[in-house]
Amino acid sequence: MVNLVSSQSLHRLQSCSDHLIGFCDHPAHSSRKVSVVCGSSSINGSLKLESCTAETKVTGLQSKELPLNDQWRSGCVNGNHHEDFGMTDYKRLSNPSRYHFEGLFVVNNQESNNSILLSFCANGNFVKASNLMDVMARLGHIPDFSACISVIRGLVRMDRLEKAQTALKVSIFSGGSPDIITYNMLVGGLCKRGHLRLAMNIVEDMGFSGCSPDAITYNSIIRCMFDHHMFDQAIRFWKEQLRKGCPPYLITSTLLVELVCKNCGVSRAMEVLNDLTFEGFCPDTVTYTLLINIAGKEGKVNDVLKVLLDLLARGLDPDSFTYSTILHCLCRGRNWAEAYEVIAIMNQASKPPTPATYNILINGLCKCGRLDQAIDCFDKMVGEGCPPNIVTYNTLLGALCKEGLMDEALKMVHFLKDVGHSPDLITYNTIIDALAKNREIKKAMDLFNEMIVDGIRPDEVTYGSLVMGFCREELLEEAVEMLRHIFRSKVLCRKGLVDAAIEVLDMMVSGRSNPNRMTYISLIQGLAKSGMTEGATRLHEKLIKRNVLEKDSSALDFLYQY
Repeated sequence: MVNLVSSQSLHRLQSCSDHLIGFCDHPAHSSRKVSVVCGSSSINGSLKLESCTAETKVTGLQSKELPLNDQWRSGCVNGNHHEDFGMTDYKRLSNPSRYHFEGLFVVNNQESNNSILLSFCANGNFVKASNLMDVMARLGHIPDFSACISVIRGLVRMDRLEKAQTALKVSIFSGGSPDIITYNMLVGGLCKRGHLRLAMNIVEDMGFSGCSPDAITYNSIIRCMFDHHMFDQAIRFWKEQLRKGCPPYLITSTLLVELVCKNCGVSRAMEVLNDLTFEGFCPDTVTYTLLINIAGKEGKVNDVLKVLLDLLARGLDPDSFTYSTILHCLCRGRNWAEAYEVIAIMNQASKPPTPATYNILINGLCKCGRLDQAIDCFDKMVGEGCPPNIVTYNTLLGALCKEGLMDEALKMVHFLKDVGHSPDLITYNTIIDALAKNREIKKAMDLFNEMIVDGIRPDEVTYGSLVMGFCREELLEEAVEMLRHIFRSKVLCRKGLVDAAIEVLDMMVSGRSNPNRMTYISLIQGLAKSGMTEGATRLHEKLIKRNVLEKDSSALDFLYQY
């Protein structure tokens, strides 16, 4: 920061000094000359400084035992010399119990104080730095501007917002102009704490310091207003800013409309949107998509269609995300006719439906048990030249399995390979699980082997489905062997492995089969060998509670080896 200041800056600094003097409780005044160095010349000004006693509360830089000015005069605290301050031979007050402003307040010059200020900032001592800034203001010193910025930001991060505001005032009255990032940090911090009035005061003063508020500044204020249920005030505030010449920030207007929609409904949000257009706001597809998404989550189909019509009336072209949001809403509300109508609108528009668009509708139909309509939609999709992807096939495959149409599901798997769509892990897991639940474990194992040949690595879902399939068919030896294979390969996540083993053992205990004691112990040992001693212990304790194993069983001795 340049130390050359104008007479106008000096006058502002002196005003700040008068404002910041808060050391005394007694109104005694004395008049003395204060010399402020401005470049190579001195400008003398007369300031009335207040006399204080040691009983006055003073914000000190080092301790509360000595007055702040006495510490800085002496360069010592409790006899310890502070060489890092660069001060020597400073005269201590003759009577430390009383001090006043007669004579020099601090012997340090502006350059020395700025060096100390920068040192405080470098070490993260922002509270001490802010105290020093107060001292410098009373002395007429101009604090280093980069240090001022660091102090303000540091105090905001520390949640010392009152001190941050004081540091801001010192910076401004010293001729500096904080940047927009610093202002936004302070305004945002005040808003988070609910100090709306203080935040708005800073916003109102920003223009005078040469730094106008931006979209982030206004967003903080508007969010704070809505947090305090000041809906109408927030709308009025933003309209007033626009009328004062504030740029019609798209992000701020969109935020306002979104918050109004969430708190006051779509109708009120559309009113605000239309009002803001007269103030220069030009809503885009993102604005409308936000409204559609909010209305859709609330199940308000009429509001969704109302927003869509307004979007089209403004000549905007909805993108695929907007259409997808609308379809999600319509499918959630089972408004199939309207969903097909949206697909028709897309076919007439410049952006035809994509596979992802059709997948939303097909998935919605399948979830509601409308498999025939889902297949019709699939045929329509292919007929209109929109190629299905693996997600489309997996969705239909899941619906076929849910309806128990296993032969058709298997045909679809082989059809996938014929048309060049390699089945993925989800494809195999879906049909293997369905076959296992349908007690067709042989077909499930055939598909499992086919999966291995295709290079698809099974996961815990695959193995879990097969293990449970073996248990349903009371093929417990095969289930145990599958679990042992799992333990050896360590393919399952720890929790999934333990849960699967416990479930199998539960079925063994409660079922008609009566596996021998070594079967149980081998499973416990398999868990322990896999490095999951906690899970093995848990399984062992569960079997003891069911009176399947004794407390002194050899399984417990085996666990202690791991």
